[in-house]
Amino acid sequence: MESEKAVHISEEKPTYDDKNVRSSTSDPEFGEGEAIETTKRGLKARHAQMIALGGTIGTGLFVGSGGTLATGGPAFILVAYIILSILVLFVVTGITEVAAYLPVSGGTMSYYGHRNVSNSLGFAMGWLYFYSLGILVPYEITAAGLVIDYWNSPVNIGVWITIFIIVIVGLNTLPVQFYGETEFWFASLKVFMMIGLLVLSFILFWGGGPNQHGILGFHNWKDPGATTTYLRSGGTGTFIAFWKVIVLSAFPFTFAPELLVVTGGEMKSPRRNLPIAAKRYFYRLVFFYIGSVLAIGIISPFNAAALTDGGVGAKSSAFVVGIQEAGISGLGSVINAIIITSAWSSGNSFLYMSSRSLYSLAVAGNAPKIFTKCTKGGVPYMAVAAASLFSPLAYLNCANSGSIVFAWFVNLTNTSGFISWICCCIVYIRFRKATVVQNLPREAIPYRSIVQPYGAWIAMVAFIILTLINGFDVFFPEKFNASSFLTAYVGIPLFLVIYFVHRAFHWSDKWAHASEDVDLHSGIDVVIANEVAEPVGPVTWKKKMQGWFT
Repeated sequence: MESEKAVHISEEKPTYDDKNVRSSTSDPEFGEGEAIETTKRGLKARHAQMIALGGTIGTGLFVGSGGTLATGGPAFILVAYIILSILVLFVVTGITEVAAYLPVSGGTMSYYGHRNVSNSLGFAMGWLYFYSLGILVPYEITAAGLVIDYWNSPVNIGVWITIFIIVIVGLNTLPVQFYGETEFWFASLKVFMMIGLLVLSFILFWGGGPNQHGILGFHNWKDPGATTTYLRSGGTGTFIAFWKVIVLSAFPFTFAPELLVVTGGEMKSPRRNLPIAAKRYFYRLVFFYIGSVLAIGIISPFNAAALTDGGVGAKSSAFVVGIQEAGISGLGSVINAIIITSAWSSGNSFLYMSSRSLYSLAVAGNAPKIFTKCTKGGVPYMAVAAASLFSPLAYLNCANSGSIVFAWFVNLTNTSGFISWICCCIVYIRFRKATVVQNLPREAIPYRSIVQPYGAWIAMVAFIILTLINGFDVFFPEKFNASSFLTAYVGIPLFLVIYFVHRAFHWSDKWAHASEDVDLHSGIDVVIANEVAEPVGPVTWKKKMQGWFT
C-alpha cells in the first residue's frame, strides 16, 4: 500500500480504504465513521536518512557557533557540545523506540504523548511544536537575509524575504516525495561542505595555510586561551561563561530528534529504517557537531574581531575566520552561498514539521478538523497554509536590526526545544513502563537502546535545569531588559497555560493513562502489513557504502 491510514486511540480498531487514501474511525472526537484524509508514505529511505542528517545542520552551527566560541572559548564550546550530544542521543534513542514500534501516518511526538501519557500532554506538545517550529521558519529566513548582506546587496532585504517565503511554502505544497528529493540535495550540499571544512581544518592544524609557518596545533588554546570570562572577571566570570555556552550551544540541536520521528510518519518501511537512522545518529553527532566545534576552536581565535563585533553571514562564521587567518582567500563567498541554502533548507524542514504537527493535532481531535484535509498527493494543505502564516514575521527584519530579531528567535525557540525534550523523555518513560506492565514481547519492539531507560531520566533532569537557566544572564543588572526576559522565559508559562486549559475542560481525565491502559495494539497490524521486507541478497562493499544513504 502506498499510504498508511491514521490510527487513533479508540476501543475499536479503525478500518482502512486504500483507494481513497482515507480512514474511517469510530473515535468520538471525529464522529462515528467520519472519513479522515491522510498523508502518504512518499519519503524513500535515502530521503529520510539525509533529512535526519542534514536537517540538523543549519545556521546555528555554521554561523551561531562563532558567537558561542567568542562567549566562552574553545574548551567550553567543545565540552558543551559533547554534553549536549550525549543528552540529545538519549532523547533520540528513546523516541525512536516509541516511533519505530508504531510509526503511524501523521505520527508526531504530540501524537505519541496523546497515546502514551495523556490527552492534555499531547494537546500541549502539539501546539508547542506548531508555534515553535512555525517561528523557526522566519528565523531561518531572517538568517538568510543577514547572510546576503555579506555581498552588500543593493536589493532591499524585503525582496529576498519574499523570495524565500514563496519557495519554502511552494515546496511544502508539493507531494512529500518532491519535498524529500529537494531536501536530499540541500542536505547533501551541507554535508559535503561540512566534510570539506573539516578536511581543510585538519590541513590547517598541520600548518598547511599560505600564511602559516609551522604547525598550528592547539596554539589558539594557549593564545588567546582555552576559556574566557563573561559578565564578570576571574573565576566567577569563567563559571558564568561555561553555563552561557551550554545554553547557547543547544540551539543547533533544537528539534533535530523530533524531525526523525516526523519523517518516520511518511517514510517507507519505518520499522526498519527508523532504527537504522537512530543507530547512526551517534556517529553523526560526533562527526558533524563535536568535530565542527573542535575544528573552529583550533583554527579560529575566540577574540577575532569578526566574531566579537557581530559580523554578518560568513564573516561571523568561525570557519571563515580561521580560513582567513591562514591566508586563504576566495572561500568566503562559496561558504556564504551554502549557508544561504542551509537556511533555506532548514526553513523548509521547519515548515514541514510545523504543518505536520497541526495535522497530527487535528487527527487526534485537538485542532479543527479542517486541518486534516489533504490533497490527492497526501499534502495537508490547510495545515501548511496555517503554518505558513508565521513566515511574514521575517519582515520584522526590515524595520529592526536583523541581529536583534535573530537573537529574539534564538531565545524563544531555545526554551521550546528544552520543553519538547523534557516531554519526549516523559513519553518514552511512560511507553517503556507500559511495555513492561503489559508484558509486550521484546521481539515485538523493532528497536531498543542499551542506554535506556536511564538515559531518558538523565536527559529529563538535565533539560529541566537548562530550561530554568536558559535566560539566567538577563538577571544581571547590565543585561536586563523586558524583551530579553520575555523571549527567554515566556515559553514556560505559555506551555503550562495550554496544558492546564486543556485539563480544565477535561478535568475528569486521569493525569496520565495507567500503564495497563496505554494502547499498544490499535493499528499495529496495519503498520506491520505495510512494512516492506528488506531485499535479500549478498552484502557487497557497494551495498555497505550505499547503506548510509538508502
